[in-house]
Amino acid sequence: MNPISLDQYIRILPELVLSVFGIAVMMIDPLLKPGASRKNLGFLSLLGTLMAIAATFCQMAWLARDSSFGAAGWFGMVRVDSFSIFFHILIPAISGVCILASLEYLETQKMNTGEYYGLILFGTVGMTLMSSAVELVLIFIALEISSISTYILAGYRRRTASGTESAIKYFLLGSFATAFFLYGVALMFGATGTTSLLEIPNELAAQFKANGSVNILAFMATALMIVGLGFKVASAPFHVWTPDVYEGAPAPVVALMSTGPKAAAFAVLLRVLFATTTTEWFWLVWVSAALSMTLGNFGALIQNNVKRMLAYSSIAHAGYILVAFAAQNETGIGAAIFYTATYAAMNVGAFAVISHIASTGERYVTMDDYAGLGKRSPLLAFTLTVFLLSLIGIPATAGFLGKYYVFTSAMSGMAGNHPTALIWLIIIGVVNSAVASYYYLRLIVAMYMREPSIEEAPAPTTMSMKLALIIAVIATIWLGVVPKKVTNAATEAAVSLRKPEISAQLPAPMMSTPVATDAAQAQPVAEPAK
Repeated sequence: MNPISLDQYIRILPELVLSVFGIAVMMIDPLLKPGASRKNLGFLSLLGTLMAIAATFCQMAWLARDSSFGAAGWFGMVRVDSFSIFFHILIPAISGVCILASLEYLETQKMNTGEYYGLILFGTVGMTLMSSAVELVLIFIALEISSISTYILAGYRRRTASGTESAIKYFLLGSFATAFFLYGVALMFGATGTTSLLEIPNELAAQFKANGSVNILAFMATALMIVGLGFKVASAPFHVWTPDVYEGAPAPVVALMSTGPKAAAFAVLLRVLFATTTTEWFWLVWVSAALSMTLGNFGALIQNNVKRMLAYSSIAHAGYILVAFAAQNETGIGAAIFYTATYAAMNVGAFAVISHIASTGERYVTMDDYAGLGKRSPLLAFTLTVFLLSLIGIPATAGFLGKYYVFTSAMSGMAGNHPTALIWLIIIGVVNSAVASYYYLRLIVAMYMREPSIEEAPAPTTMSMKLALIIAVIATIWLGVVPKKVTNAATEAAVSLRKPEISAQLPAPMMSTPVATDAAQAQPVAEPAK
């Protein structure tokens, strides 16, 4: 048996680093005094996320030095490309900021348990592996690694009824969703004889050439996988778990759940939709996008609990990302990738503020509790306002450019087979964006224009919380003002996803737009006029 070469280990280096640090956290925790602070384990976990990002840059350097490194490794199961590298930087960064926010939260809630940080690291392993896996069975395993960690984290407030309810609902509905995904994998194997995302397109193209029709079994398989992944990204009609789970889970965990697993699941969805079947899935995505935006925004209008409001908001934002999917071209893929980054920045920041204001037992989570926050804590109110304005899509914030790219990508897809449907989807998206501004502004009005219902000011923020908020604010503004580097990275990721040597073999009816043959030929997402 030949020894595994070094470049094989480099392909999974971020996952190895995260696993080593996660194991170290779990082994050190029992050696510490019961009830003592576990902040040092939090700092160790934070170091693990930073080392994982450094390992990703090592992959970038290796890929630039040796182009053959971009070929799938580990028996064709893992591929390092611009697409996986983007998410390997984004997801550990999300986890790192959530760990920073958790350092204060766990102290306030008197949850001195080190396995919390270990679970975040192990969940991050699954999320990153989901973005680089090109084998459906490995994607399923990575999905389970991520899901099991988040199931436990969702119920971490186990002494409260809402925390227990959160974990049970998330676990039961998540198990059903996973079953749908696995059944889709089985059907795809039955339709093509393989579970490799690199081989499935060639097999489908050969079947199309021989029979002149789309393999209906492959289409059903893709539909079932969309159901399974739709649960993970909280898109309608698979969204019913979201408000209850977000309300009961710890606020920093919600910050992680609403961004990290969602980014990883969208990465898998992109690989599955653009590598396994025809563009006939358009209507599945169209309906889900329209429902997600509408149900999410109108559901948020009537919420008084801020966590539930942002839960419905996350459903709506999943719909915006799916609008970019509907474009069915590289511009849409790039816009979807960029939007995951912008949403992560503003949503993690918003939940970090909520976790601080909530105080012990998460007592202060309603709109009334935020009344007069501008007087009681001007800096926290200003920080939360930045994130809310970005979620609305106000210019000079990440949310504005994210929505701009999503809607312009949908317009670029109107040269395809469904121009009228895309026009209506854009209209639905724009109308919903206007509706969403009401409930975000309602919270801002409560902070600045209502008298305080709570006399005392929130507790002073710790250094770790300040650092988490500073990172989130900088990312939110930076992505809204100078996004060129990130949009170019998203464009390169989109081109690498639509692998030329595979896409070129697909018959014309299965292609919606031409595919660039080199990252240098791909045009970055257009910048709005200054």
